[in-house]
Amino acid sequence: MNQILLQLKSEITPFEFDNYISQITYNEKYSRDDRIVLNAPNILIASWVKTKYADKIAHLFEIHNGLKPEIIVEVANYSNKKKENKTNVRKQNGTNNLNPSFTFASFVVGNSNTFAFNVAKAVAQNQSIKYNPLVIYGNTGLGKTHLLNAIGNANIAVGKNVIYTTSEQFLNDFLLHIRNNTMERFREKYRACDYLLIDDIQFLSGKEQIQEEFFHTFNELKENNKQIVLTSDRAPKDMKGLEERLKTRFTSGLLADIQPPELETKINIIRAKCELDRIHLNDTIIHFIAANINDNIREIEGVLVKLNFSMNVTNIQEISLDFVKDVLKEYIKESKENVSMDKIIETVAKYYNLKPSDIKSKNRTKNIVIARKIVIYLARTLTPNSMPYLANFFGMKDHSTVSKAMKSIQDEINENANFKTIIEEIKNKIK
Repeated sequence: MNQILLQLKSEITPFEFDNYISQITYNEKYSRDDRIVLNAPNILIASWVKTKYADKIAHLFEIHNGLKPEIIVEVANYSNKKKENKTNVRKQNGTNNLNPSFTFASFVVGNSNTFAFNVAKAVAQNQSIKYNPLVIYGNTGLGKTHLLNAIGNANIAVGKNVIYTTSEQFLNDFLLHIRNNTMERFREKYRACDYLLIDDIQFLSGKEQIQEEFFHTFNELKENNKQIVLTSDRAPKDMKGLEERLKTRFTSGLLADIQPPELETKINIIRAKCELDRIHLNDTIIHFIAANINDNIREIEGVLVKLNFSMNVTNIQEISLDFVKDVLKEYIKESKENVSMDKIIETVAKYYNLKPSDIKSKNRTKNIVIARKIVIYLARTLTPNSMPYLANFFGMKDHSTVSKAMKSIQDEINENANFKTIIEEIKNKIK
């Protein structure tokens, strides 16, 4: 078995091996030539190994032994008296559609999401101790669903009764039980869980009947020290059509917002996804993708899927920047609109956490000076404005000062790959 694991280790990423394969053990007692039994520490890892690696493991056994066995992955040390609980956990996992790859270990943490990550982890480890409910909110594609799944997966693994659903599925389930006159079953299901995780709760807005039912479900769970975690694309106070009594309850716990990822986090996300999917990209290409693709993480994932598919279809051995630009041209469209000075100043100011008036001022603070030079560089690059015009716009002596600012930024771009990526990202935000 050790030979098989060593071979498998060479064929998958270190992340996959450390988080999944290294945690399984060979059950010699119940294994035969035609059946290999592997033990996993919890149902999450057992399910993931069975789904993703069983065929590969069977193939490696066939190479070594000449016989392709059935691969069985079971949870270790699960006693008979827990069989019913085990069945319920599996059933919940299937019904909930939790994504086993959405764990805390696979979540890329950056300045934009550190608070939400830490709070989600605390809630996963300590049911209804401090933060109940927890509401995670932010724009689409920033990782809210990932964190919700991570909470669910962590607690499914230790035998907790977890219900993960979207507000749409919750509503459909509610309507089904009303039609079948089985509302008691509905209440038993949603009020008996340890963790109730609902994605996109904002879609309950304007639906009075389901809000009434959820209000009572919320109260009973809270009174019984059961954990409630919700996600939304906006803060509760901004949910139009949501009853005030629900808004009050949502804000009685903890609100955690997720901001769009900053450049460094986007780069780390791309690296993590590449490692997981075994896509080999150099730093220049990774920085290019991070700078030119929007902040939506799902869009970044979609870009990498398309890139991976194109690589497999064309059978290329080494990916070039030109190849990436060609594959991603529909994502990276040059704007046909005229770019205004105000738009450039506003975007640069926001990126550096400054006021637009700071950039237009005479302030010589280092970060303001850099931001001002970048505005000048981008104004010359993206607009038809002349150097004399820019000198007059910023109250400079003459166009030679503008020329020096341009050269300063261009030199930094040539010498610093990270700075070049920052400029490209700002350009993308402007366009």
